[in-house]
Parts: sequence; C-alpha cells; structure tokens
Amino acid sequence: MLKQMLKISLLSVLAAISFPALAGLNIVACEPEWGALATELGGDRVKVYNATTAQQDPHHIQARPILLARVRNTDLLVCTGAELEAGWLPILLRQSSNGNIQPGKPGYFEAATYVQKLEIPARLDRAEGDVHAAGNPHIHTDPRNIALVADALAKRLAQLDPASASYYQLRHRAFTGKWQTAIQRWEKQAIPLKGMPVVVQHKAFPYLSRWLGLQEIAVLEPRPGVEPSSGHLGEVLAQISRQPVKMVLRAAYQDGRPSEWLAEKAKIQAVALPFTVGGSEQAQDLFSLFDDTLQKLQAAAK
Repeated sequence: MLKQMLKISLLSVLAAISFPALAGLNIVACEPEWGALATELGGDRVKVYNATTAQQDPHHIQARPILLARVRNTDLLVCTGAELEAGWLPILLRQSSNGNIQPGKPGYFEAATYVQKLEIPARLDRAEGDVHAAGNPHIHTDPRNIALVADALAKRLAQLDPASASYYQLRHRAFTGKWQTAIQRWEKQAIPLKGMPVVVQHKAFPYLSRWLGLQEIAVLEPRPGVEPSSGHLGEVLAQISRQPVKMVLRAAYQDGRPSEWLAEKAKIQAVALPFTVGGSEQAQDLFSLFDDTLQKLQAAAK
C-alpha cells in the first residue's frame, strides 16, 4: 500500500513537471459573439464571461454589481466599441479600478476598430435617435468581419499571455481554415437571396445585408432605438404596397409585435434572426449562428 501511494505521488510530481499549470487569461466579453470568438481562439487557456446575453439589447444594459466584480478581476475586456456600450461600459471601467483594461491599454479590445464601418453619419444629431458617430456597430453579422477581428484578437491574446503565444497561433490558424470554408459554403447557400427586398425592424443588419446582397427597403423604427408608432407603421405598410418586399427582419431580443403586425397586414414573413450566439436553440456557437441565420432566411424566402 505504501509503495503504491509513493508511486502515485511520484507520478503526480512528474506530471506537474511535464505539464506545467496553465497561466491563462480571464476574459470579459461585452457581447456573446466575442465571448464565442475568444473561446475559439483561447481554448482551455482562457476563462470567458459574457456580460450580456442574446436576449438583451446591448445598447441598454445596467452596470450591475456582478458585472463590476467581473470587470475588476479580468485580464482582457473584449467589446464591440463604436459606442455600442456607451450607456454602461464607461461606468464599469471607471468604477473597476482595473488599470489594465482601460482604453489604450493592452487589456482593452474593441472589435469595431479592425473593420470598415457602415452608416457613418455625416452629422450628429441626438434627435435622430441612437446615432453612432463611428458608424453602425453591429459588425458581427458579416462573418468576414469576424475573420478580421479574429486576426487582431489572436495577436492580443499572445501579447497578454506570451507563454501561450504558439498555442493561440495554432488555434487561430485552425479557426481561420474552418471559418473560410464555412463562409464559402454560406455564400453558395445564399445565392438565391441576392437582391431580395426586405424590411428591418432596427438598423441591426446592414453588414448582413451587404454580405448577402439583401435590399433594405424600409425600417420600422422611425429613428434608431425609437419604437414605431401606429402612424409610422402605416406609412411603411403603404410604402411596401408600392414596393413589395419578401420579409421583415428583427433580432431575437427585440419585441416582435411591430414586425408581426406588418407581416400580417402585408402578407409577408416575419423572421426573428438569432443575431448573436444563443439567439436561438440552434445558434450555440459562431458556426451554428450563421448556419441558423441562413436557414431562417432561406425558409422565409420560400
């Protein structure tokens, strides 16, 4: 018995020498898509916490104590930027006392920095609703943007955890190969969608529309972030009676009543897209997010 215990102890020591403990990184992702990407790139070297869920509007989040505790102890904060989190993230940063994740520090990462933004306003007027000076922040709905962000995020992981740099590089290379193959598959599937006229409930899909070639004919919100009145809905209904559309799109977290009203009156399809990871039962990672998005668009198109 003693010999067996000594043998087990010796094996444990040898294992510890051969496989040193992983330093790893604590990551807080402002949105689920970036948490999923950090997991793809970081594997078992990272611990990821998502500050929001797919059922929450990322524009309007409360800076709750649990978020403050997570941000206070994180090594890397991965957010969209482009003012998407302007209503709550600055509060967390200010109260966290974590100097490593402040803007300009290596622990602060804004995904929107690494892509070309759409819908940059010519002038700023808050009377126009939730207008973002840096452009539309919903960059993740185009998978080509996710590839660009992945390149930058993999480098940031290696910078913060140089002992695991080769590990992050290998995972990034593997992800990129699978992701580019998936993009090619999705684009083939989406060929019938090109040029299809649609209405959107919120200006959440310009990157998706550009990628797939959808034509956004109208927006249910009269101004970004402003719920449509019955009068405005009537105006949109009149518009699409003159210029027919195939479907009305909304994100899973949005109230479906405006879209469903229009769909019923116009005899078109109302489609709730997952929008981010966790937005539907099928969309449980980045790959299934786009699989499900394409499936829902194709089903409505038929």
